[in-house]
Amino acid sequence: MKIDDIKAKILSMADKKTLIKFGIGIGSIVFFLIIYYSILNPIVQTKKVKLEEMLNKKDEIVKFEKEIKTTKTTIKKIKPDYLKHSTLFHSKAEVEGLYQSLSQHAGINGLVISKIEKKDPIAMYAGSGKKKKKKKKKKKSKKNIAYYKIPVNFEIKGSFLGYIKFKRAVSLSRKMLNFDKETVQLVKGDTTGAIVA
Repeated sequence: MKIDDIKAKILSMADKKTLIKFGIGIGSIVFFLIIYYSILNPIVQTKKVKLEEMLNKKDEIVKFEKEIKTTKTTIKKIKPDYLKHSTLFHSKAEVEGLYQSLSQHAGINGLVISKIEKKDPIAMYAGSGKKKKKKKKKKKSKKNIAYYKIPVNFEIKGSFLGYIKFKRAVSLSRKMLNFDKETVQLVKGDTTGAIVA
């Protein structure tokens, strides 16, 4: 059987209008399938992938929120004990509190703090014992920093006995203070024994 024979049988069975309608129907289905697989299907597939990623991210968010809550409750439980035993300064407010307490101890003991000079913090790294000045460059990892050393130069005027009492009061404070360099001088021409430290 030849193609012409098949064509002749089909034409004899139906009229031309029906065949045209049938051809348009098949052509439109083929056209729709071409459009779907060339344009719409890639869009649908990318949307499916994005939807799957979004659902995974939502699951991860729920998991992370639970971890954050448990970590926060653990921190709340541990923080009072940590602050009770900690001798380091952890915030600017604590450092400002140090300056306030130094002024109070000086005032109680009849001394006057005539000069306070704050210097840049020095990072002290864990395990190395070396100090590095804090710079804008972040070459060393922040997780290796054990604490910051905050150098302060101050000058106190008053009596020697008041200065000794001041040092005693400062040494009894909860936070750790180190006096790296200390000089005590008598004020020349003063008969009351005034000093500058």
